[in-house]
Parts: sequence; C-alpha cells; structure tokens
Amino acid sequence: MRIALFVTCLADTMFPQVGRATVRLLERLGHQVVFPDQQTCCGQMHVNTGYQREALPLVERYVRTFEPYDVIVAPSGSCVGSVRHQHGLVASTYGSAALAEDAEAVGHRTYELSELLVDVLGVTDVGAYFPHTVTYHPTCHSLRMLRVGEKPLQLLREVEALRLVELPEADQCCGFGGTFAVKNADTSTAMLADKMRNVLDTGAEFCSAGDSSCLMHIGGGLTRLRSGTRALHLAEILAQTKDDLPALTPTELEGSHE
Repeated sequence: MRIALFVTCLADTMFPQVGRATVRLLERLGHQVVFPDQQTCCGQMHVNTGYQREALPLVERYVRTFEPYDVIVAPSGSCVGSVRHQHGLVASTYGSAALAEDAEAVGHRTYELSELLVDVLGVTDVGAYFPHTVTYHPTCHSLRMLRVGEKPLQLLREVEALRLVELPEADQCCGFGGTFAVKNADTSTAMLADKMRNVLDTGAEFCSAGDSSCLMHIGGGLTRLRSGTRALHLAEILAQTKDDLPALTPTELEGSHE
C-alpha cells in the first residue's frame, strides 16, 4: 500500500525520530511511505485557541497536499483529531462548501498510527521486540475524539518480550492540553503530578503514548524527578526489532521525550 506520512509540527521540529520510526515500521510491513514536502501545520493550535479564520489557509494547504493520496497516517492522535473533526468546520464556516466537502473526504482518509495498523492494515503483531516494562497513557484526543480504544494496547500486547502494565487512572488528562499548560500552569502542574505518580506506581521503565505533545509533558516531569522512567512514542516501540540488539536501556534509547 502507498501511504502518505503527515509528520506533524512537533515531530518535524522536536521529535523527528518518531517520524523515522513510523516510516521504518510501515516499510518493514511491506508498504511504501511517501512524504509530501508541501505539508505544514494542520492548524490545530489556531482552532483550539480561537483563531479559526486564521486556520483556513492551513486547512486549504492540507487538503491540497494530501488529496492525491488514498491513505494518510500521522503519529499523533491530536493532529488527526483536528484534521478529521475541525477541518470541515473551518472550511464550511470561513471557506466554501466545496472546500468543506474535500476537507471531510481527506479527513476520513487520515489515520492515527494505531488506527492504520489495526483497522486498515489488519495487523496487531508487527514483528516488534522490546524487552522492557511499559505502561500506556491514552491521550485525550485519541481516547475521546478518535476513540481508538484498545488498538494501541492490542499492538503492545503482541510485542515480543514487552511486559505491559496497566496505568492507574489511565483516562485522566496529563495536564498538557497545548496552550492550557501555559495559561493554566498551576492546574497543569497539579494534573501532571497526578499522572507521574500513577506512572511511577506501575514500576514501568517506559511510559508510552500516541502523541509526542503529551509525552513531552510527562517525560519532562519524569526527567526533572530523575525517576529513571522515560517517555517513548508508540511508533518507536513498534519499530524496534531483535536486529536492534543489544537491547537499549532507558537512558540509551534514542529520542525519549524529555
């Protein structure tokens, strides 16, 4: 299958290893991954902070860039949520009916990574090997907007040598929420403290999720605590195989979200 990668702003600028892991994983499964270089931001941060009109050019660019592709994947539940649930609204309100129709169509072809693997490609065992203890944080957008449900956990359970431990109060927000963490720093910090306590109570070496933004928030807090537990994107775990041995320790693994 020919799959277009929407890498997202955060992966492009701060966590490029997540994009590379996504490509490595999909190519290992026998698919062709293409990277349309005209892509930019999806406009989520504009919409979420009240600048919907200003997001229109970004919606137009996303549609124009990805319309030629039948399948688009992004390693981010929040960005896919924006593409699928906000682009049509922005286009119909500030653009045109034709743009809104195109935005809806492209949005329905845009998948979060676990959705693509389980629902479209029909795989749960991707041939990964990761001999570590992992807990999983279901990010708010993937949980409540995309409703990916058990898909990430299905994938992690099939990873050879991985020990998956349940995260207490997993459905509780980590406190990031984009500009929420800046505008409501005290509340965000308190929410993060609760999340970190639950992560550390699992005894996991790694906390994984499908969004680099939440992992950046959680990972930054865990690093400041010098806890030894690291944050790592789902794509990076699924991309690991026995060929990557010797097994890397939490402090050696490339690209953890600190």
